[in-house]
Amino acid sequence: MDTGEHEHVIEVTDLRRVYGGGFEAVRGVSFSVRRAEIFALLGTNGAGKTSTVELLEGLARPAGGTVRVLGHDPYTDRAAVRPRTGVMLQEGGFPSELTVAETARMWAGCVSGSRPADEALALTGLGTKAGIRVKQLSGGERRRLDLALALLGRPEVLFLDEPTTGLDAEGRRDTWELVRALRDGGTTVLLTTHYLEEAENLADRLAILHAGRIAASGTPAEVTAARPSRISFELPEGRFAGDLPPLGGLGVCGHEVRGRLVRLRTRELQRTATRLLVWAEGAGVELRGLDVRSASLEEAFLDIAREASGTEAKEYAA
Repeated sequence: MDTGEHEHVIEVTDLRRVYGGGFEAVRGVSFSVRRAEIFALLGTNGAGKTSTVELLEGLARPAGGTVRVLGHDPYTDRAAVRPRTGVMLQEGGFPSELTVAETARMWAGCVSGSRPADEALALTGLGTKAGIRVKQLSGGERRRLDLALALLGRPEVLFLDEPTTGLDAEGRRDTWELVRALRDGGTTVLLTTHYLEEAENLADRLAILHAGRIAASGTPAEVTAARPSRISFELPEGRFAGDLPPLGGLGVCGHEVRGRLVRLRTRELQRTATRLLVWAEGAGVELRGLDVRSASLEEAFLDIAREASGTEAKEYAA
């Protein structure tokens, strides 16, 4: 198959993975990733992220469903897929006594058409650490070395499993810029991350996994748009939630009151905020600590996890 004629370079259909004892870690997952796109897989611990990525990397045979990377089955056609992909695992196992440069050169000897080791180290900010032994690197620097080795083969598809774990804020931002530059240069990137800010900033599209299934997918904006926005404030002494105008007329779809603290949820943020402020002005009410914000990916993620857990509990009880 000539992948140059196809928009999607990763195609996953009804993917399943079962471990010994019958535990189903991946339970019918389907998604696709376009050429030169950053796609993020999110999920709580045990959601199935790493289990899914390992199947895409060809490290195991699926229990069901199909995987195609660059038009090939990554498990049975490993020789066709592996030279064109780069893999950054959650933890790399490097000989501790080798220097950074020696490690990169050793790895480059196993890669077809490798870029110069010095170039890969420079890309990930390790150029000045070339002569340092691996055992002397910090945790964040080891993650940079993991990434440098994944880039040696100039991959068409790059798999990044928790790429910025252990990095400080500056290192994380530098890695984001590098990943964006790789995407802009034509590389397709699939990453897992626990950092929701990372997914919101980096991903063109994402999927949220829960208990081995996809609970939501789309662009970060699409996923958050499906969640209500929030308005919170504190009423002054002598004022109560019952003094507010009818919440339905404000466009409120849910609310919570704790003493004088009021939290409103709305899918019409501008309309609700405007009407609330007009009422407050006319009634001479000061809305203390007023906080108006659109839904964030973090809120969407937590809501989805709670909803999925509730559904799962009902299915179990039934």
